[in-house]
Amino acid sequence: MTAEPLKGKWRIVEMPTWGAAHLNLLGPAHIVFDGAGGGEIAFGALQATLECANTPSGVDFEWYGFDEMDEARGEGWVELQDDRTLIGEFTYDNGDESDLKAVPW
Repeated sequence: MTAEPLKGKWRIVEMPTWGAAHLNLLGPAHIVFDGAGGGEIAFGALQATLECANTPSGVDFEWYGFDEMDEARGEGWVELQDDRTLIGEFTYDNGDESDLKAVPW
């Protein structure tokens, strides 16, 4: 799989650890892949940059940024599904983790 199918902006619609009100606290929750190994994620009070590596079925990523003005980092992964949704997992280093689901923007 190339990065091309995931390139673009995806709307995060589910992260069971956090409710919908938190996900969209400062704007629509989203994840972006630039197709060249980078991207961004934003939900709740988190805004972070992604460093991505392609896998046979999706993307693994490490992230770093700020959550409520505190430095934060972690990792995650997503896989493209047959219905064009993404499913995956998002984790904070030594902290919370959640499944995630995203749809094309």
